[in-house]
Amino acid sequence: MDLEQQLLFLFSALGAFNGFFLSIYFAFFSKKKLISNYFLAALLLMLSIRIIKSVFFYFNPNLSEVFIQIGLSACVLIGPFLYLYSKAIVQHNKMNGSWMFHVIPVILIVTILGLVYPYWSYKRLWSGTIVRLIYLQWLIYIVITGICLKDVLKKLVSKNVKIKDLEIWMISIFVGVTIIWIGYNIGSYTSYIVGAFSFSFVFYLLVLFWVFRRKKNFLFFEEHIKYANKKIHNSEAESLQKRLDDIIVEKELFKNSNLKLNDVAGQLNIVPHYLSQFLNDNLNKSFSVFINEYRIEEAKRLLLNPNNKYTTEAIGYECGFNSKSTFFTTFKKITGVTPTKFKNNANP
Repeated sequence: MDLEQQLLFLFSALGAFNGFFLSIYFAFFSKKKLISNYFLAALLLMLSIRIIKSVFFYFNPNLSEVFIQIGLSACVLIGPFLYLYSKAIVQHNKMNGSWMFHVIPVILIVTILGLVYPYWSYKRLWSGTIVRLIYLQWLIYIVITGICLKDVLKKLVSKNVKIKDLEIWMISIFVGVTIIWIGYNIGSYTSYIVGAFSFSFVFYLLVLFWVFRRKKNFLFFEEHIKYANKKIHNSEAESLQKRLDDIIVEKELFKNSNLKLNDVAGQLNIVPHYLSQFLNDNLNKSFSVFINEYRIEEAKRLLLNPNNKYTTEAIGYECGFNSKSTFFTTFKKITGVTPTKFKNNANP
């Protein structure tokens, strides 16, 4: 191999081998023994087997046909483990034995298929019909996973709901596997190595993502659980909601442009992380979004008050915003229109 091919081989294979070692880590050495970690380990293992097979076959067409069959068979489990990993995270690792229906039948079918129609005797069948069916099954699971993650995906375009670190990671895994699927399916039009190359590319992007998120207490693929990963119970949450509404409205805390979560928690005589838990897990809002909603409601009231003597800009400062641009941007984000248009629409 010349230097260019050596570099291509190194980059393509390195991601697969790293994925293989990571699968071992999540299966046996991860601190949290969560079912989602086992599904992630299995997903990485299946991807790594498939990629390693592709890399070695590309650079060595005389690769053992048994290894080729194993590599192709691994593809059948990529989709199921992607779906099961995503579902486990969405359901907070509370899953029953139904996950086996996505794995055991697939293993049995591909094993029987391999015994009855081995690759070395039916190369044309495997290279044609079987491979197309494998990629179709993979695509179906990508679609099912997308449906499973629909509420998480909606948060990407939502302006008022805070998306969590773990949810960003889930979406990254989902998009990464989709890119790898696309890489293999366009391989016949470009190069067979595209699928393997895309895996390494995606893998290292995700590693970079982890490095940057780690600075914010994001534990490798396991969200740092500050509150035992539980929502506050309904009765307790309703009581806190009422107390929170009363104190913010009565004392007009939102008018303080420098208001902090710690300040509000102090007014309620609760610890800050408890209030943060309520906002994030029960209301799905950040503290700034939550307070800005009060500010905008007050701004709307003043804009509609015929006796109001404030200018539109002054209303923003009166309601707790520290700049005109922040007020206008937040107002439009929450109401869909600018303050001026809101006022004109109310007084045609």
